[in-house]
Amino acid sequence: MIYQKEITVPSLKRGYHLITSNIISELPDLPRTGLLHIFIKHTSAGLTLNENADYTVREDFEKVFNKIVPENQSYYSHTFEGADDMPAHIKASLLGNSVTIPITESSLNLGTWQGIYLCEFRNSGGRRKLVLTIYS
Repeated sequence: MIYQKEITVPSLKRGYHLITSNIISELPDLPRTGLLHIFIKHTSAGLTLNENADYTVREDFEKVFNKIVPENQSYYSHTFEGADDMPAHIKASLLGNSVTIPITESSLNLGTWQGIYLCEFRNSGGRRKLVLTIYS
């Protein structure tokens, strides 16, 4: 059986945002076993799983990714939409546009310290659309 739903996440400031509870609140009763696939329909934001307790992890992600992929580089050709646009596309490609989480005993089988992040790489990215697909 396959279940699918598209949701919209409100506009978030640039950074790494835990959206685990947003996702869970949008899901129906989960099957006993299966997979949840989450796909973001954007090219300047990404998804990842990581630390869900200590906020400084999210701050460090921002610092490291800004160092790896800096803004205002003379070698960028795609600059029409602002200094944050091309770096946002690169960061999104580095992290990826989807995550898949096992469903076990009718719950998301995340590790104790894992959470689902929406990684917003634009200064004003706007609302983001996610496709949630459950395979059972």
